[in-house]
Amino acid sequence: MSTSLIWTSLFAFFLLAGLLLRLWLATRQIRHVARHRNTVPAAFAARIPLAAHERAADYTITKSRFGLFEMALSAAVVLGWTLLGGLDALNQWLMGALGGGMWQQLALLTCFALISGVIDLPSSLYSTFVIEQRFGFNQMSLRLWLVDLLKSTLVGALIGLPLAALILWLMGAAGQLWWLWAWCVWMGFNLLLMVIYPLFIAPIFNQFQPLEDDSLKARVTALMQRCGFTSKGLFVMDGSRRSAHANAYFTGFGAGKRVVFFDTLLKQLSVGEVEAVLAHELGHFKHKHITRRIIGMFAISLLGFALLGWLSTKGWFYTGLGVMPNFNVTGVEGSAPNDALALLLFLLAVPVFTVFLSPLFAQMSRKHEFEADAYAVAQTQGADLASALLKLHEDNASTLTPDPVYVKFYYSHPPATERLARIPHSQASTA
Repeated sequence: MSTSLIWTSLFAFFLLAGLLLRLWLATRQIRHVARHRNTVPAAFAARIPLAAHERAADYTITKSRFGLFEMALSAAVVLGWTLLGGLDALNQWLMGALGGGMWQQLALLTCFALISGVIDLPSSLYSTFVIEQRFGFNQMSLRLWLVDLLKSTLVGALIGLPLAALILWLMGAAGQLWWLWAWCVWMGFNLLLMVIYPLFIAPIFNQFQPLEDDSLKARVTALMQRCGFTSKGLFVMDGSRRSAHANAYFTGFGAGKRVVFFDTLLKQLSVGEVEAVLAHELGHFKHKHITRRIIGMFAISLLGFALLGWLSTKGWFYTGLGVMPNFNVTGVEGSAPNDALALLLFLLAVPVFTVFLSPLFAQMSRKHEFEADAYAVAQTQGADLASALLKLHEDNASTLTPDPVYVKFYYSHPPATERLARIPHSQASTA
């Protein structure tokens, strides 16, 4: 059996196995949530009304059922791009129209991104204007949705095309270790993005106003001083223009970090509860979770670029995924660059094989969330954190009864039952 055929078989096996696994997990989640829909867990019976619990169950089931369709569509799209010849046909057409060279490669990346975006549009529209609308979360008009789509496309092109051109140039000009130089560029870009995103990109989509609540500002400032945290300001974001979901986050890098509250969060929580939520986020910094994640991203991306550097030189990597590498007129491989093809095939293939690693990353993330909760309890009132978590779960229609296996595989945050059981003075821990 040829190497190309072995690679094809492996890819097809992992694509099917990953799809079946995700479908099985989703159906488990649907059945488990539906089975517990009509009973609020005893630990929450005094705080969560049955109607809110049923709404959360219905929201979870609806999203999960739609997720079944999205999983099948995603697998079909990957199959269409690869083994069914979609990417090869697009490449051959652009080769005939533009010839080989940088412009053809950039055109291939651009067309791939646009076609993929068009395929995803119906799912995005349905999720926003049917599911989110049905459960009262969507605040967007179709006009605002279209404006966001246009903005994100333009920003993506302005940032992505020069970056892609630089990496493609390195692939062709930097020799066998091009992947190391490309990795350096990629890491530098991500670090730069942490600096420029809050200053120049985020304001394109949302409005950010300085926090005006003096009582909350005093509490938050005192908390940050106790925790040894400095920031460039406290801001409120108009998240309610798009969704009723609530959140708070840090953005920026180094001393330029900003604290951002969704306006929906400030409407839903008391001052003490907001302080507790912020203390949880500070816990991530205190335990260096953000730094660890950045270092982990550095290491994983280095391995990825090194693997791409090796695979891009192997003919079976292309032919095994349904793509004929570019040839010259005499049939000798290499007259036109295959770099854009290698990038796209790598981006299509990697998720097929790494889906089985999801539980490892989810477990690590849940561990970090418990550590951040413990830090918040040490800095603020445990009752405030518990109350905030309950309100956010209710307001965001997060189910209190997820399937345990689904949680282990996917959940980056522990379920509310597990989080509240570890928080002193919470009703759940004493029930």
